[in-house]
Amino acid sequence: MTAIPQGRARRTVVVGAMCALVVTGTGLTGCSEDPDAGTNGVGKLPAEQIQSKTRAAAESADALRLSGNVVTSGRTYRLDMRLNSAGGSGSVTAEGSTFQLLRIGEELYLKADAGFWTQADDKGEDPDAAAGKLDGKYVKVPSGDPAYKKFSGFTDKDVLLDGLLTLHGSLDTDGHHEQAGTRTIRITGDKGDGGTLDVSLEGQPYPLRLARAGGAGTLTFSAWGKNFPLAEPEKDETVDYGKQLPTS
Repeated sequence: MTAIPQGRARRTVVVGAMCALVVTGTGLTGCSEDPDAGTNGVGKLPAEQIQSKTRAAAESADALRLSGNVVTSGRTYRLDMRLNSAGGSGSVTAEGSTFQLLRIGEELYLKADAGFWTQADDKGEDPDAAAGKLDGKYVKVPSGDPAYKKFSGFTDKDVLLDGLLTLHGSLDTDGHHEQAGTRTIRITGDKGDGGTLDVSLEGQPYPLRLARAGGAGTLTFSAWGKNFPLAEPEKDETVDYGKQLPTS
């Protein structure tokens, strides 16, 4: 859980002190600060309704930034992606190699340094020669290449959110928390074994942090609704490798 900022902590102390001084005809009475005061109200809802509202908010947003780790098929991917309805761009790190992804509509590009391409052998080329040709270039990924399906999903807002924003098992709430200074309500699946999701209590009920079930990664979501431009790379920065990329 994120530590509560000092300002809010001081406010809580002051409120507590004031409550202790409230006197009625029968003596001292206690009081407490309402954790949902001034929020969007979803913290008072059942977990199922919170999940429904956060999915709806996420789906309606024009854009977002997603970062963190995803474990799939036994491999861990570190993502830092910006996504919108037209595509996405950002970086992916897997097994010590980092590469850039850019998708605009149906066109997908992959950009990496020579080290990423040193295993290029599908065309019988010398690996160093292939790596030199592709080093630092936006390599157009053919739609029929296995890499297209594998990596385009990292740039697709709807595909990613549909696959990620699902908790498994029975849903419940797990108290009020904070994520990057924003108050949240946490919902869990199977008491956390099915994943946990922190939902914003300020403004739209966007998802802000997801811990996936089974230790399959932790992701943070930010910049909701903050759109950004996507531009085709310059021709001199682009390589069209053909029908299939070299393996790497």
